[in-house]
Amino acid sequence: MWASPYILFLLGFGVIVLLVSWLPLALRRLPLSLAIICVAIGMAVFASGALHFKPDPRTWDTITEKLTELVVIVALTGAGLKLDRKLGWKSWMSTWRLLAIGMPLTIAGAAAVAYFGLGYALPMALLFGAALAPTDPVLASDVQVGPPGSGDEGEVRFALTSEAGLNDGLAFPFVNLALVYAATARPGSKELIDWLTWDVGWKILAGVGVGWLVGRALGWLTFGALRTRLSGTGDGLVALGATLVAYATTELAQGYGFLAVFIAALALRARERDHDYHTELHDFAEQIERLLMMLVLVLFGGAIVTGLFTPLTWKDWLAALAILFVVRPVAAWIGFLGSGLPRRDRALMGFLGIRGLGSFYYLAYGINHGHFGVSARVWALTGLVVLMSILIHGMTATPLMRLLDRRPSAVRTPSGGAPVV
Repeated sequence: MWASPYILFLLGFGVIVLLVSWLPLALRRLPLSLAIICVAIGMAVFASGALHFKPDPRTWDTITEKLTELVVIVALTGAGLKLDRKLGWKSWMSTWRLLAIGMPLTIAGAAAVAYFGLGYALPMALLFGAALAPTDPVLASDVQVGPPGSGDEGEVRFALTSEAGLNDGLAFPFVNLALVYAATARPGSKELIDWLTWDVGWKILAGVGVGWLVGRALGWLTFGALRTRLSGTGDGLVALGATLVAYATTELAQGYGFLAVFIAALALRARERDHDYHTELHDFAEQIERLLMMLVLVLFGGAIVTGLFTPLTWKDWLAALAILFVVRPVAAWIGFLGSGLPRRDRALMGFLGIRGLGSFYYLAYGINHGHFGVSARVWALTGLVVLMSILIHGMTATPLMRLLDRRPSAVRTPSGGAPVV
């Protein structure tokens, strides 16, 4: 007699928790990633028929949006906490180039592929481009900097980490632009001005401002208040509380919560940059992130074997390859023109723009809040791009970063300055 679904869930959840603890150590020197293993587990479990439901993101649209939202904001906190380099115009120049030039070009390129190559309507093409633009803060952990104070901060690692921390929030205006076009086929100047002032202006300003204020307040409570120093507890759970407070407060202020969470983590880290407690906060956030990531990717594997890719055509496969191997690398390369960075670094920062769970969130958010028509094909194509990224980047990131670490092209610096190339 088969066990109840509840018992099977407990068994599966227990296995996932154990894998969260064991697999990162086992995979450290292998050309594999935790994400690849998770997707494979999901495919095997759902193909076996042990679970009698289809984890289709269109059927479970609200759960998909909220679950991916949670894992992304936790990952953003971890990314902000582990950056040793102080925020600055010159020291973060690689980040600004990726955000100001590389990301808009990636959005335009992916949208053009969908619009001209696949025949998507303009609103859906814009949404697709915005969803696939950000470098994922969850799945890109293998190419990011090390834990707080580790000094593992070469220019490639730093740029990919800081880009992943900020571009999840800065891609949101383009998602909202797609919603504007979905609501009004030909938006006039009033709609576009409203989008520019509200979705671009206020929401970014509120995200940065509220995030900074929350981070400063939490920094004071954690390290400055005489009687309530949270750092004295040594409890990493503070990281989760800080994440949720920063995100929810900013959303109440009608700002971009993703942006605020990362800014709050930077502000918290800046209060006592070298304090050991940052390691506790980062490690706890990373554990929660990995647990949620594994859950989402197991369900993603299940969606693949239960028909997610059914609508795909040969054109979609070509489009996915173009986005990964042409659109993002070329956009990043253009962004670094005149930067003086070595070609190898520029090539790596372009190639290792990993697509992931953030793409699922943005697509779910857009479709849940707008009228884009039938979404089966766009979900299939987005899933294909993410799967290809998981496989290609998962197998190449470790050897590429190991080679980069052996032959660093830039001097690793303490928290204050830019690398000397």
